[in-house]
Amino acid sequence: MLLNIEKLIYGGDGLARLPADSRGPGKAVFVPFVLAGEKIEAALTSEKSGFARAHAEAIIEPSPHRVPPPCPHFARCGGCHYQQASYPHQLEIKKEILRENLRRIARLELPCEIQVHPSPPWNYRNRSRLQVRTRPDFAAGYFKFASHELLPVEECPISSPLINRGIAALWKSGRAGQAVEGVREVEFFANSAANGDPDEKESNLLLEFLCAPEARRAAVRAWAEELCASLPEIAGVVAFREPQKGVQEPLVTVGASQLTYRTKHAAYRVSAGSFFQTNRFLIDELIGIVTASRSGELALDLYAGVGLFSTALAGGIRHIVSVESSQTATKDLQYNLPVNGKVANAGTEQYLAELGHKGRVEPAATGQRAVRQGAVGNGAVLPRVLHKPDLMVVDPPRGGLGDRVARLLGDVGAPRITYVSCDPATLARDLVPLLAAGYRVDQIHLVDLFPQTYHLESVLHLIR
Repeated sequence: MLLNIEKLIYGGDGLARLPADSRGPGKAVFVPFVLAGEKIEAALTSEKSGFARAHAEAIIEPSPHRVPPPCPHFARCGGCHYQQASYPHQLEIKKEILRENLRRIARLELPCEIQVHPSPPWNYRNRSRLQVRTRPDFAAGYFKFASHELLPVEECPISSPLINRGIAALWKSGRAGQAVEGVREVEFFANSAANGDPDEKESNLLLEFLCAPEARRAAVRAWAEELCASLPEIAGVVAFREPQKGVQEPLVTVGASQLTYRTKHAAYRVSAGSFFQTNRFLIDELIGIVTASRSGELALDLYAGVGLFSTALAGGIRHIVSVESSQTATKDLQYNLPVNGKVANAGTEQYLAELGHKGRVEPAATGQRAVRQGAVGNGAVLPRVLHKPDLMVVDPPRGGLGDRVARLLGDVGAPRITYVSCDPATLARDLVPLLAAGYRVDQIHLVDLFPQTYHLESVLHLIR
């Protein structure tokens, strides 16, 4: 059938419609790897009561923004979604998707322009995770599009040059028969150059193995040692067993278990298992957007990770309280924070609930447990201040804050909230209670941390 692509939606698909019939307007059809305005010849792949899915058999009338995808795996690999679009057009797509989600879900007409921060479109990733197979022969790569079937990949154009060297070493080792059954994933993490300049050569790789329960410790250690010997830049390998009941068990450590990641703002210790932003070109810009010109008595950094924003905020704000639930990240956070920063190893919802009504921080001596024993995790502390925070920074995972946390933020009532989001739909949902609590959007930034993909990062500065 012939379909006209109306627009692109979050998730990477183009939206078209089946012909109208006596029952009403045509059903929505979602088609990957197309662009708005294109006429395509398509075949349905599935159909449900409310929508259908299709794939493009041929592009009859291409968009003027269509370009040849440079990666031979594009459209078979599930990692990239927009390689068929010129990079300036990718930014326009994301800008409109962000605007539309805020309009449709939050009923928000933006009072200001979206400020767009582009990235070099290739070799930007400092972290890449490959699936591994040992039978019937060795292969490493990504899942095929819309499946859990392995697509062998020996080079990834969105990963950094050092990661691609690590991928080559992995394949060489696997072909030589060194790969170990039971290692299901290998993740590469590359640090920055010694001077923090992303244009300079990265210096070290940290590898993480994810292993099945039956993986043998001695065999995993032997393969880790062989990989470290094969590429001098591999500083260490840390192997984990697959999580059991939410707990990830370390299995083997060979060499270093953490890297130092240098930015223009600070040097961060990042351990295996800790989250860190993945675009090596835009980390400093993201930090600046979130933290520049911030001052005051107290800031809360919620979902703080290893302290990417806390460490920069500490230069202008007298007290920083960084809230992080991950035990691994909390150890890095404690190491990375300056002396005016305190750590609460706690969930954000737990922590905010303990702040009490009207956002008053309970008085507590620095270093003392600030709330009831065990209420906010392992040794949470608050600085000796009695007023509400001047600023709250939130950088939640893809699922967003959720209604309960968003309402608690409104109850705390800081005059400024900076929301760092990696999902426009959950961002828009979370804005509903925040707008109802009297906040308004002062600035909005689209930071393109993920070129060639539908993923987009945004930063909203809210004031009231």
